[in-house]
This record gives sequence, structure tokens and C-alpha cells, in this order.
Amino acid sequence: MQKKYLSLLVILLPFVTFAQEPSTSEKIDVIFKQYTEWFVNGIFYAIPFTDTIQIPWVLFVLLGGAIYFTLTFRFVQFRLIKTSIKVVKGDYDDVDEKGAQDVHPSEDDLTIVDGDLPETIKVEGHHGEVSHFQALTAALSATVGLGNIAGVAVAISIGGPGATFWMILAGLLGMASKFAECTLGVKYRDVGPDGTVYGGPMYYLTKGLKEKGLGRLGKVLAVFFAVMVIGGSFGGGNMFQANQAAAQFVKLFAISNANAGLYFGIVMAIIVAVVIIGGIKRIASVTEKIVPFMAVIYVGAALVIIVLDFKLVPKAFQLIYEGAFSAVGIAGGFIGVLIQGFRRGTFSNEAGVGSAAIAHSAVKTKYPASEGIVALLEPFIDTVIICTMTALVLVITNIKGGYFEYGIEIKQGVELTATAFDSVIPHFSIILTIAVILFAFSTMISWSYYGMQGWKFLFGKGKVTDLVYKILFLLFVVIGASISLGAVIDFSDAMIFAMVVPNMIGVVILSPKIKVELAKYLKAIKVK
Repeated sequence: MQKKYLSLLVILLPFVTFAQEPSTSEKIDVIFKQYTEWFVNGIFYAIPFTDTIQIPWVLFVLLGGAIYFTLTFRFVQFRLIKTSIKVVKGDYDDVDEKGAQDVHPSEDDLTIVDGDLPETIKVEGHHGEVSHFQALTAALSATVGLGNIAGVAVAISIGGPGATFWMILAGLLGMASKFAECTLGVKYRDVGPDGTVYGGPMYYLTKGLKEKGLGRLGKVLAVFFAVMVIGGSFGGGNMFQANQAAAQFVKLFAISNANAGLYFGIVMAIIVAVVIIGGIKRIASVTEKIVPFMAVIYVGAALVIIVLDFKLVPKAFQLIYEGAFSAVGIAGGFIGVLIQGFRRGTFSNEAGVGSAAIAHSAVKTKYPASEGIVALLEPFIDTVIICTMTALVLVITNIKGGYFEYGIEIKQGVELTATAFDSVIPHFSIILTIAVILFAFSTMISWSYYGMQGWKFLFGKGKVTDLVYKILFLLFVVIGASISLGAVIDFSDAMIFAMVVPNMIGVVILSPKIKVELAKYLKAIKVK
């Protein structure tokens, strides 16, 4: 046992030393950028339309897919939002568990039996690991975070109040993408002998495309996705979160100790370890408590500001509406505002990225579409509600205090949001710092699960494989909190959005399967 701890210490020591030498980290950052800049530039390459307008190509893919799914599934995000709430409440739990006796595979779905693939038929009796509500909160914990606090502030500073309008529209369209990918996540999941669920784009790309006679393409896309999700889990889903949480903590308490970030990272890593060792069940049990708590505190504070300044609400909505179409004084005009709104909306809720399908695949249900219907709530909560609340607070407080000028990008989004809240609720920045830390923590534990699923897909399912990934993930928590990140985060963000390519290809090709699953479930709940 002592040898094991000694070996772990030997592994940790170089990282701790590295974390204590900012000059070394900066040198490595420069070298890292030299080798990865081509990939980052490729993923975030912006197509020039005019001298001032450039649109990232990945935005076209995300929005194009969202519009396609909205039309293909006949505006499912609006038709079934009430049904979604009922499923989360548990109104149809008996159907999920027992199934409906007279619902059978359709004529064009003969390659599956009772909603399952032949090779996984032996686990047909198993219904997953977590409830609909737990799966929803686990996925939400990965998307609701710093983007809702800092990202919205940056978008509005650049695009003005009008960016809020397009951000909301992006959230509404993204609901259809979440429905599609999460339905497939459940349909093509694997369940181990011990009941552990393995799911996500890796599985529906391999199994689903194989059914379509595109087995080789499916394997290539699945491996590419798995590599990207692992990289994204270490970077944007881990180091960036730890870094920002540590920075807010140190700033709030005015800590001058040079090693404060390191100590914060170690404590955070220990707390994260306690949760992720328990797998998706432990993660879900934590997120089902943290996410509602964070949402109530944050949205509640925003509502307080809106109510206290209710006389300015009509003016705020007027600025949002007029700014969405006129955009006076904003670089790029109407198109510039539209891009900022869509970019923040789609990048915040990750609809189309495929990450959420990993969390939702662990749900207890016999009907894949039931979880797809639940998943469509994510962009609504993340973007339409939480991001919009942040935007309203910023616009209203800016009318009163003139804290920033529209059209000029601000760098510290968290600070601007904190200033806006503090102007109405004194010292709320303390609560906001706690929220940032909780947002970061919840994002890390969910992304650890995402990365773990990609890791298992590539390297096999076993205790040793799990342990190696978890140790690496915890090391990156410490590193992220301790050093300047720079190019490392740019690269990891690029990896997250590179996931869009294989995911969208697979989901579009498998759209007919989603239609079949949706029809089955709607018939089942009507039978009840």
C-alpha cells in the first residue's frame, strides 16, 4: 500500500513543482501554442462576409442542425414542452419501467427488438442508473456555469442589448438538437453485466451508422469524438473551471499568497474526487441538489433586481428588441448583433455538441424518446431563462449606472456581472463568487463523467482504466487552479467544438430512427 502512495507522490511532484513556477508555465504555454494553433484556428475559423463581419463555421453547423431538427421533428420543442415537464415530474414512470403492452417495433425498425439492439438484448430488463430528473441536472450542471455569468456579459458588451433576442432564439432552436442527440444516446447505449451504463455519441455513431451500412465511417467518427471529449474534459471541463474559481476566490478574499491557487486546487481536487469515485449515481445525486440550489439563488437575485427596478423593465425590453434589428453603434450592425447572440446561446447550452447525450444515456427508461423529451428542457433553462436573466440585469443596471459602453468588448465578464448585481443588492458579489465556485465544481464533476466515457470507449472498461483517468483528471484540477492557461484552454475549447462535426453527421443520418422512437413513446403514454 505504501508503495502505491509513494508512486502517486512521484507522479504528483512534477506537477506541483510545475504549478509553482509561473515562468515555466508561460514558456510551456508558448511552445504549446506553436504546435496547436493550427487546430484552434481551424475549429474557430471565421468565414469573412464583409470587412467587419466574420462568422465561425462551427456556428453554421450548430444552427443549421438545430433548424433541421426543428423542422424534421415538427417543432418538437414547442409541441412537447408540457410533456417534458410531466416526464421530469415522474407522471409516466410506470410506462418507463413496465412499457406499454401493445407498443411494438414498427415496420421500418426491424433491426431492433423492443427498442434495443440484438447485441444488447440480454440487458433489456435493465432500465439504467438514474432518474429523469437526475439525468437532467447532471447534464445541466455541465452547461450552466461561467458562460451564463461571464459569457453573457461579454456578448452584450460587444453586441449590445439586441444580442439577448438572438441568444433566446438560439436557445429555442437548440432544444430540438438536444432532443435528437439524447434520444439516440439512450437508444444505442450499452449496459454492462453489473448494470453500469455506457452511452453517448461514441455508441450511436458505431452502432447506428453500422445499421446504415456505414460501419467504417461510424468507427472513425466515434474514435475522433472520444479523443475530443477526453481533451475537452481535461481542459474546458476541468482546468478552466478550476482556474476561474480559484481566481474569484483569491480576489474576493484578497489573498496574496503566491501558492493560494495551488492550495485551492488541492482542496477542490479532494472534493471532486469524493464525488467522481462514485460514478454517475454519485454525480447525479450531487447535481440534483446543487443545480436547483444554484438556479434558485441566481435567478432569484436577478428577479429581485428586476422587481426593484420594474419601471425600467419596459425600457430594457425596448432596447433588446430595437437593438436586435437596428444595432446602432454596434460593429457589424444587425449581423454583428445576431452573431453575438447566436454564438453565446449555442456555445452556452452545447446543443449539438453531443456531450449531454452521455449523461442522459444513463437514465432509467425503456423508451429512448422519453429522455430526448426531457433533454429539450436544457437549452430552455440554460439559455432562455438563466442567460436571459443575466442579460436583463446587465441592461437594467446599465440604464441606471452606465457601467459599460455597448459595442466595446469587456474582458472580465464576471466582474461586470458582479458590479451589476452589487449596484442593487450590496455585497452580492460574495454570493456570486460562491455561485462561480459551485458552477465550476458541478461542471467539473459532470465533465469528468463525459471524459471517462470517452476514455473507456478507447481503452476498455475496467477498474484500472477508471483509476488512471480519475487520477489524471484530479491532477488537472490542481494544475488548472495553479497556473496561467492561455493556449491550453484555447486548444481544449477547440476540442469541445470539434465534437460537433462527428455528432451532427451521425444525428442527421439517424434522424429516421429518432422519429420511430418518438412515435413509440407518444403512443405508449397515450395508452396509459
